[in-house]
Amino acid sequence: MVEVRKGSRKNTLLALFFVAILAVMLVPVPSLLLDAMLCLNITASLLILMAVLNAGRPVEFSTFPSVLLFTALFRLALNVASTRLILLEGDAGHVIKVFGDFVVGGQPLVGIVIFLVLVVIQFIVITKGQNRISEVSARFALDSLPGKQMSIDADLGAGLITAEDARARRLALTNEMEFYGAMDGAGKFVRGDAIAGLIITGINIVGGLIMGIAYGGISAGAAFEKYTILTIGDGLVAQIPALLVSTAAGILVTKGASENSLGDEMGDQVLANGRTMRLVAGVIAVFALLPGMPTLLFFGIAATLFVYSSAADAAKAKAEAAKKAAAEAKEQKPDESQQPVEELLGVDRLGVELGFRLINLVEPGKHGGLLDHIRSLRRQFATNLGLVVPPIRVRDNVQLDPNTYRIVLGGQEVARGTLRAGQYLAMDPSGAAGPIGGVETIEPAFGLPARWIPESDKDRAELLGYTVIDAASVLITHLTEALKRIAGELLTRDDVKRLVDNLKKTSPAVVDELIPSQMTIGQVQRVLAGLLKEGVPIRNLQSILESLADACGETKDVRQLVEQVRARIARTIVEPHLDPIGTLHAAFLDPDLERNLAEALAGNDGAANLPAGFLGRFVDRTAEALSNMARSGRDPVLVTRASLRPFLAEAIAGVIPNAAVLSYQETSPARKVETTQRIAVAG
Repeated sequence: MVEVRKGSRKNTLLALFFVAILAVMLVPVPSLLLDAMLCLNITASLLILMAVLNAGRPVEFSTFPSVLLFTALFRLALNVASTRLILLEGDAGHVIKVFGDFVVGGQPLVGIVIFLVLVVIQFIVITKGQNRISEVSARFALDSLPGKQMSIDADLGAGLITAEDARARRLALTNEMEFYGAMDGAGKFVRGDAIAGLIITGINIVGGLIMGIAYGGISAGAAFEKYTILTIGDGLVAQIPALLVSTAAGILVTKGASENSLGDEMGDQVLANGRTMRLVAGVIAVFALLPGMPTLLFFGIAATLFVYSSAADAAKAKAEAAKKAAAEAKEQKPDESQQPVEELLGVDRLGVELGFRLINLVEPGKHGGLLDHIRSLRRQFATNLGLVVPPIRVRDNVQLDPNTYRIVLGGQEVARGTLRAGQYLAMDPSGAAGPIGGVETIEPAFGLPARWIPESDKDRAELLGYTVIDAASVLITHLTEALKRIAGELLTRDDVKRLVDNLKKTSPAVVDELIPSQMTIGQVQRVLAGLLKEGVPIRNLQSILESLADACGETKDVRQLVEQVRARIARTIVEPHLDPIGTLHAAFLDPDLERNLAEALAGNDGAANLPAGFLGRFVDRTAEALSNMARSGRDPVLVTRASLRPFLAEAIAGVIPNAAVLSYQETSPARKVETTQRIAVAG
């Protein structure tokens, strides 16, 4: 309620501000009040300019277009009020008089020239350039919108960001588009303000002459001098704040995306190179030697630049030394000859090894941040699967190809790929994107055709419809898929012990009933690993343990226990495959085929009872049917008898890794089940 009241109070003040603008336009204003408002106008213009200079990114000042409109209306209202005082009373307050006398020096012609120069600077130089940059920025921002949205969707699909992160990034993207679009239109306010100031000044001069000669009874020369000086003073008081605001607008649209203020950025980029400043100092010193030049002034500037260049070089050398020392400390490894032999026996449970050209992926930045991605990946697995992924050690491996990486489990390689650091992987998911250059390659996680493209082609590729991903995200996507495939191997007894101990804090009864009286930690671990092997989340550990406690009295067979648990958590298993209205689209076996398979597998020899070559034909036909489902946008799901489900799941796991095999009992949470494919095998 407090925030609502604050917002309402601010909106009320804004409404009162507009009412005040109308009042200033319509009601005569005393000269003292006009002086106060003119001072307020100058102050507001300086505040806006300082806010722009200290803004990190242009979008941080997202209300600038609206502020630009408010200040323009305020200045026009002040012009109306001052015009009324000048024409009616021949006096517009102290501020305008000082500007007319001090700045102009009492010379009307000089005042007109100075005023026209200011108008030309604002209208021709600043406003025209700012309008052009705003138009180009708005066009590029709009053109790049589809590609940026696809990039967010790709990161979300790869698990690099959560749904909340994706929503926040889409909101930021929308705000950016709206900002640049508004800035494109706001530039017209600045342009119109300059034109209005010029017209109002001309009208005031003509009106002042008429008032002075016709009603004031003074000569034309005296009327021209009196009213022109007042009018020019009024114009200068209005144009100087307008010039500050239009300059702020130009700075805002020309500033690139950066987290630092403009002063810091310009200082780092212009004054950080001592060699450049010494060259400039030498040129200035040569100017000082030319006949007629102000020698002392030029020599003073040259000496200042030379002294500052030495300080800049010292600061740069100090920063580079600190950076080098940090890098050496980070890369320094302990002498293995001094390590105890027992420490050499340790093996990292999970690791990523990089070729030397990929080391930069570890560093934070636009083309790196691999460690941050890994932290997000571990949170994603904990949230989605209930599996705490062990720490992933990232290190270099000089034996690898410079552009190659590999993923290792217990020191053994489980996946490998190649990357091009600093470049982007462009994929055409629809197959309808236009041609683009780059180096042909295969996306390592899903085996899709792709191209490595330089950063300069990124925006063009996105506009053509490609999904563009940076090198670090490609590696993380591959790592994510590899971990899903080996999730069952990742889970150890110690991991299960920690999960059970954590559950015991909130649900001690089920833990005490099951462990260790009915099942050991090792038996529970094998059941959980069996679930993870098929991508079944174990996050609902309480229901899993309750199911085991109910079933383990009848059997200790791991496969049967896994099936019992799957039936208990069927809703968790089937829910990811339902469409928005709760329908499950699945493939089914031909009834005769299903019956024959069940009869063959019921014998002691199991699959050996099947005809020669039949199993291969069956797997090929099943893979074809599930692939057709995936190409049509459906999840590849096969539904069969509970007795067949484990065998079929194992048979097709290596052919279609992401396929799900469900039993009829597990489909009960679905509101409706539709047959998408019917699988039959000849013979």
